[in-house]
Amino acid sequence: MNITVLGCGALGQIWLSALSRQGHQVQGWLRVPKPSIRVQINSPDGLIHRHQFTANDAGHLANCQLLLVTLKAAQISTAITQILPLLPADCPILLIHNGMGVLNELPVIHQPLLRGITTHSSYRERDRVIHVAHGLTHIGPVNRHDTRFSLLADKLHEALPDVAWHDNILPACWNKLAINCVINPLSVRYDCQNGDILAYPQDIAQICQEVADVMAREDLHADAARLQANALHVLQLSAANTSSMLQDIRAGRSSENDYITGYLLRTATRYGMNLPFNRELYQFVKNKESANGHPEIRTGLPSAWY
Repeated sequence: MNITVLGCGALGQIWLSALSRQGHQVQGWLRVPKPSIRVQINSPDGLIHRHQFTANDAGHLANCQLLLVTLKAAQISTAITQILPLLPADCPILLIHNGMGVLNELPVIHQPLLRGITTHSSYRERDRVIHVAHGLTHIGPVNRHDTRFSLLADKLHEALPDVAWHDNILPACWNKLAINCVINPLSVRYDCQNGDILAYPQDIAQICQEVADVMAREDLHADAARLQANALHVLQLSAANTSSMLQDIRAGRSSENDYITGYLLRTATRYGMNLPFNRELYQFVKNKESANGHPEIRTGLPSAWY
């Protein structure tokens, strides 16, 4: 397949490497155009993959069969708006990012639109990407009746397993949101790596109970104990990782707080629900952002997207 990866941070580079090794024709798309991008992936199995990929090739994009978007949530709408005029009308767009709420911010899109979530754990370290742990990727259509692209999951699975297709992706998105509501704000609160959050089981339980309460109001199957078990599993797998939110706070950037805990709180408000513990965590992170000079909600790109 002819694939463009929009957003060449840690996750984007992992996909570029994996898809290329599977024989796909891939390129990166950068905010500041460059003819190429160098990638080094240190994989969980100890292998090192080095590549140099084409970047920002309009000819490649004009024949694109998949636009894979791995930007941070607040960056997606602006980036998609810029690239849409260059994209074929029948090219599916797959959004993989933390949090929820992006769909409400997108411009009018005529291309098929898919969304996904992943538990692959990674971070950038200077000029390389450390792929800490393999995970699961779930994808599905924004319009749950559009199942034309279910075979795309097989192609992606061959490159970077495991990938699963869902005709209704919403429950998987909410389950991942619960994990993000645990890992990201708690890592900021305690200024710690993911594995250290395991020392705060009461906090984890409170977050998951409040998320489960909101999910139930959304007519989704919600089991607080199951949400907690999922979060613990991911914390164990990514114990050595530093969450993206904590990386942003330490670097003086705004975070995805408004798309993670913020989205949970906005949904709860529609039902007249109060989530005291998640609200406390949300405000804690906002205070950290304000101290970094980012007091507003969704004022634009939180940082230059790659």
